[in-house]
Amino acid sequence: MSTRIQTLNPETTTGKSKELFNAVQSKLGFIPNLIKVFGNSPATLQTYLSLGELTASGNFNNKFREQLALAIAEENSCNYCLSAHTAIGKMNGLTEEQTELSRQAIVADTKTQAGLQFAQTVTKNRGKVSAQAIQEVKAAGYNDEDILEIVLNVVSNTLTNYVNHIAETEVDFPSVEAGKFTVTNN
Repeated sequence: MSTRIQTLNPETTTGKSKELFNAVQSKLGFIPNLIKVFGNSPATLQTYLSLGELTASGNFNNKFREQLALAIAEENSCNYCLSAHTAIGKMNGLTEEQTELSRQAIVADTKTQAGLQFAQTVTKNRGKVSAQAIQEVKAAGYNDEDILEIVLNVVSNTLTNYVNHIAETEVDFPSVEAGKFTVTNN
């Protein structure tokens, strides 16, 4: 499982983490290894699950949120999240080509592309973006609320990316590696 931070066994976990594991199990039908790592800190696990609920209640549909997750995970080189969101993206209508191009922040729709590029810029520059980057994302059709929701998605996904880096979480989805593409838009 994880060699650096314990991957909890849902069968023997108790307390708040067990409650949260049960909620994830009933929603997804299984408990991903990332959740088992997060369970070491019930507060962190609950925060992660709450962030997921908050991003889902925002302006963006599931497909775009998955594209954001892919673009952010690629920028942060998180193989676990790339693997997970490739699988989840397929469940939300992304083709293999759309998945790979989303990782590169290259898509046919100019508004979506601008949002993915902005998310990668925020991620890469740790939130320090230029006035020009903000003007460009606004020119593509995003308003202040949307920009802040992109940042919320960056924060939520960066949390999982960093935990996976620290824990070296074992990938329990079909494996995808950062920087390796079969589809490019050159």
